Amino acid sequence: HRRAGGGANSASGDWSAATPRGTLPARRSLMSFAGVSVVDSAKHCTCDTSAVYAGADSGYHLLMVRDYSRTKVQLPTGESATTGLFTVGEYDWYIEYYPNGENPNCRDFVSLYVTRHTLYDCEGEEDVEAKFSFSLVDQLEKHKPVYIHGTNKTCTFSSSAPSWGSDRFVRRDALERSAHLKGDCLTIRCDIMVVCKDHKIEDAAGTVPDINQHFGHLLQNKVGADVTFEVGGETFAAHRCVLAARSKVFMAQLFGPMKEGATTSSVIQIKDMEAKVFRALLSFIYTDSLPAMEKDSMEEDEMSEVMDEGREEAAEFEMWLQWLEDLFVAADRYDLQLLKLICEKQLSEHISVSSVTSTLALAEKHHCCGLKEACLKFIQVQSPSCLQTVMATSGWDHIAVTYPWVVKEFIAKLASNQRK
Repeated sequence: HRRAGGGANSASGDWSAATPRGTLPARRSLMSFAGVSVVDSAKHCTCDTSAVYAGADSGYHLLMVRDYSRTKVQLPTGESATTGLFTVGEYDWYIEYYPNGENPNCRDFVSLYVTRHTLYDCEGEEDVEAKFSFSLVDQLEKHKPVYIHGTNKTCTFSSSAPSWGSDRFVRRDALERSAHLKGDCLTIRCDIMVVCKDHKIEDAAGTVPDINQHFGHLLQNKVGADVTFEVGGETFAAHRCVLAARSKVFMAQLFGPMKEGATTSSVIQIKDMEAKVFRALLSFIYTDSLPAMEKDSMEEDEMSEVMDEGREEAAEFEMWLQWLEDLFVAADRYDLQLLKLICEKQLSEHISVSSVTSTLALAEKHHCCGLKEACLKFIQVQSPSCLQTVMATSGWDHIAVTYPWVVKEFIAKLASNQRK
């Protein structure tokens, strides 16, 4: 999302897809540390920067928010704390942190922007193309260079558009319920990759693309594919050896007693799964990173005709949540534990009154103790009126009938809280 002249383009949440373009930066596999900035409310939300690293084509900067609650009070919508300058790719950058959103349309979110610092009186300064990614510091799966390369488009930082970012980085209520906020503090990581425009420079540097990128290309170009799946009316070509190496279930299905089809031309049908979920599953198997959810353009157009912006955003979020739940189920089905863990973390951070019962049932059905505990903790802290709303849903009735021991565990937790 780009800002030019202080404005921000309207944008969807962080579940939206982005298309990368451009070449890879030289030495991109080495993400250099580019300093840390600390938001300190005692200093009127200004930031100090230390340990600045200069020169590397890719690097990351840490933004530490020491007193999150106070920054929400001191910085209303449209006002930000700004880090000091740090250097990546021989260019100076800074980050803007908006605890109450950059504009009224995203007031319920934390907004983040990275800006290339330029001299205002410097005319004709060259544009800089770079990829960037914001993540919370313990979201390890998002710190890999292949994730940044694969999920973010190349942005042009120019004098007319010096800032790019996310106006809906994370919902505040989800952040405040998550484990990312510890002792009223959180740490945000900003990764930047400056794109090299000269292929000869890359060749001379002997840059070798990431193995995950190679396998991603292999999935896309289908060279050597020897197995075909039919899912939701679509066909997917893949490589038996890659699937078997990543999943014990695929190993048994393709090479063991569960082997389906005697020839490589056979088509394996997968039922009870949407095509977009299976496509995301394949993408993770080949690249080891969580892809963005696909959007159905027809659904998007239909929604925009009948809904205002707020309702459309809510509908889009519900679609993303359902996709994430389906991907969680697929990960469990094919014993992809890392993908299951990633989905578990995302689901745990986006629990709501309307979704908690379905998420709890999902966690119990697939034996996910961490997600189950997050759901029970969420219900515990709700007000009496919200608790009544949760228990009045058909989802709660389903849990009471199908998993009665979960209700007993919840009652025990409530009794324990009263004793304390």
